[in-house]
Amino acid sequence: MSAGKPIVVGVDGSESSTAAVAWAARTAAMRKTPLVLVSVVHVPAYYYSEPYLARGYGDDLKNAGRAHLDSAAVLAAQAVDGLAPVDISTKLHEGQIAETLLQYSDGATMIVLGSRGLGEFTGALMGSVTVAVSSHSTAPVAVVRGRTLDGRPPTEGPVVVGVDGSEVSEAAVGVAFEEAATRHATLVAVHVWSDVSVQPSLGATADDPHWSGIQSFEEAVLSERLAGWTERYPDVPVQRVVARDRPVRVLSEYAERAQVLVVGSHGRGGFKGMLLGSTSNALMRTADCPVLIVRPTDTP
Repeated sequence: MSAGKPIVVGVDGSESSTAAVAWAARTAAMRKTPLVLVSVVHVPAYYYSEPYLARGYGDDLKNAGRAHLDSAAVLAAQAVDGLAPVDISTKLHEGQIAETLLQYSDGATMIVLGSRGLGEFTGALMGSVTVAVSSHSTAPVAVVRGRTLDGRPPTEGPVVVGVDGSEVSEAAVGVAFEEAATRHATLVAVHVWSDVSVQPSLGATADDPHWSGIQSFEEAVLSERLAGWTERYPDVPVQRVVARDRPVRVLSEYAERAQVLVVGSHGRGGFKGMLLGSTSNALMRTADCPVLIVRPTDTP
């Protein structure tokens, strides 16, 4: 990801959008990249049956959009207080929300969205828009959700990344190392080698020779996957976690203490060409910290 590319954040005036702006502003300051605040207003087609209604409604939406951008710019400046100054600009568009944001993705370091907005009739960033942008963006997409302090996402804790050996996972690992280096944080690399839970009563205990052999093998796989990146980022402390459980459950547990969770858009078990896998989709909706979704082209 190029340092010259801006971080682009969707703004709609909702509480979720406000948290996204604060997180994006701090991230831009740490990366020393510009921040672009984008608000999109959309007039539903049926309003155009009466042109004067469409014009009046559109004007109201534009005025609200400008007000949201002005407030977001003030919030962004406050969020970076004590950090490096950030070049903040605002953009107001009329059109389809997801389509407009996707047009920014080729030239962006990342797209940042709240997990939900005010509602489609106020031009807000809906959950469906977040899914659409996450599925099609050529830049990583950060979905800001989970716990906050005074309305702002966490700024302490490790960066957590899911590792499964796929091409998408490799891209996610690279982005996660960059995030950890930028935030001066520990990187927790989580490798989950079973998608099913096996009860100890069935004989699958930690000292079972079969399972312990697999565990040792998977630990070696994780070390191999991280080797090149640890050499590239020698100052990033790395904690390795190998677990036999469901990926969503393990990653969700670590997200409770993380400042950001990095996952690939789909994993080793996903169909080739799929847009979002079940793990990234679930975490985007439930994780207790911002989730950064990475596609294969996003390796820094």
